[in-house]
Amino acid sequence: MRVLLTVQMDTEKSNAVIKDNRLAEIMQPAVERLHPEAAYFGAKEGQRTGFIVFDLKEVSDIPSVAEPFFMELGAKVSFIPVMNLEDVRSGLAKVGHG
Repeated sequence: MRVLLTVQMDTEKSNAVIKDNRLAEIMQPAVERLHPEAAYFGAKEGQRTGFIVFDLKEVSDIPSVAEPFFMELGAKVSFIPVMNLEDVRSGLAKVGHG
């Protein structure tokens, strides 16, 4: 299932990680193992945030995806199922509106 993973990093923890030049060391392997369709970084609600779209193969993968962000960055993590336009069209066709 395609999901949007939002990772809102704790400011104090992420400041410490950045000062220690460890942010890339934490983020790169965590993101690369997801083989994301897209990964963007910015600010949300005043916190450093990653927005990562990837295919979540099994719900049992959620802990292994989330834990590096919880443990290393004190992050708030959310998973939201998302669709592209083709998925929306297909879904609407199934209810007779496509």
